[in-house]
Amino acid sequence: MPGRIPVLIPVDSPDGERTVFDGNEPCPYLPDQVARTPLRLQLRSLGGTRFDELLDLGDRRVGRMLYRTACPTCSACEPLRIPVDTFAPSRSQRRILRRNEDLRVEVGPAVFSADRLALFNRHKRERGLARREQDTTQAGYEGWFVRSCVETVEMRYLQGDRLVGVGIVDLGARDSSSVYFYFDPDESRRSLGTLSTLFEIEWLRRRGGRYHYLGLYVQACRHLVYKASYFPHQRLVGGLWTTFAEPPPSPDLG
Repeated sequence: MPGRIPVLIPVDSPDGERTVFDGNEPCPYLPDQVARTPLRLQLRSLGGTRFDELLDLGDRRVGRMLYRTACPTCSACEPLRIPVDTFAPSRSQRRILRRNEDLRVEVGPAVFSADRLALFNRHKRERGLARREQDTTQAGYEGWFVRSCVETVEMRYLQGDRLVGVGIVDLGARDSSSVYFYFDPDESRRSLGTLSTLFEIEWLRRRGGRYHYLGLYVQACRHLVYKASYFPHQRLVGGLWTTFAEPPPSPDLG
């Protein structure tokens, strides 16, 4: 498997960004595949309209960097977005909304606190999402979520005064992008991941928004297939946004 071959480009591009890494590495989603996701450091903050344009091209954000897949031999990753005006929750999704009517959601700037960090690390450990043994530090949390090149908010899910989940969401002029959601593993029965997506979609719709981006969908990756359970949705397939209006028919087992 090819190792990392970083390419450092010290000259700023006319677009106000600098490529700080570009090389092949093992794919985090599919075994025996090679991934390439150049990281582009943004040298200035992006306006909402420009961020909408970049989301439309398949960009994602981490810290003050943007990236999109450019893998040499695989095209399994498909950016996925939901047109908020036409989305309709399924019966099971409506049940999740009813199950969580005792929660309230507060929306505000993304910030750091010790209780957020503790919940984030606990979620990673107990949900089996940690790729390394060390916990994320304050610097790591702030570098990923708080220090952003776009307008970023957090959505805090509370039961009474107890924090049970936090969603990090990037905002454009008309669109939004789900960055990450973490929650109290003791509250797994609530299906808070689904709840957060439903809340984000409705929140954007009430603001007169257009598309809510859920990140990358990979059909063969069990950690990512849930993103295709919201209908209708669109996926960037072969450079074109393609609408998927309903689930595929169940196989005939008769």
